[in-house]
Amino acid sequence: MERGILFVFSGPSGTGKGTVLKEVFKTVENLHYSVSATTRAPRNGEVHGVNYYFIDDAEFDRMIASGEMLEYVEKFTNRYGTPKKAVEEMLEKGEDVILEIETIGAENVRRQMPECVSIFIAPPSLKELWFRLTGRNTDDENIEKLRFETSKVELMCAYNYDYIVVNDTVAHCAEQVLGIIEAERCKVSRNRKVIENILYN
Repeated sequence: MERGILFVFSGPSGTGKGTVLKEVFKTVENLHYSVSATTRAPRNGEVHGVNYYFIDDAEFDRMIASGEMLEYVEKFTNRYGTPKKAVEEMLEKGEDVILEIETIGAENVRRQMPECVSIFIAPPSLKELWFRLTGRNTDDENIEKLRFETSKVELMCAYNYDYIVVNDTVAHCAEQVLGIIEAERCKVSRNRKVIENILYN
């Protein structure tokens, strides 16, 4: 069985990453979402073990100390991390995995797993990004301003990714992401056994 593909999916807050991924998951088979751990409180409608593993600082520290985190980062006074074991188990089974993580965390993953495929989701403009951030009504004004200023820095990280997709509309963005996933799955380097089966069976 060929090893699965690890897709690293990043972008500034407010770009609509989660909405795009929902559309992608409706279409793609054998694609699994890696649930991150976080120390922040759940937002309305978020479910433990589905959107995030909501844990306290002590448990987060324990997971870091025991080497259970593939990557972790602190952002807006909260911490986020990717539990390593679940990701490795899925990849070994030949299942493709998506990590929706911050740009700093993505860099850490690329260092540990350089074979990963990184996709950066960008807003059409900074004006549109500000509109989306303030339209969510999930944070106070100071946090919204902090997220916006951080987003400008994160956009510069796009140069380090394999692909960039602009989320002008969810449908168009999801279509482009689907194209990337299918193209990566068709690479010869991932399908040598397919060639052997044609030749020798």
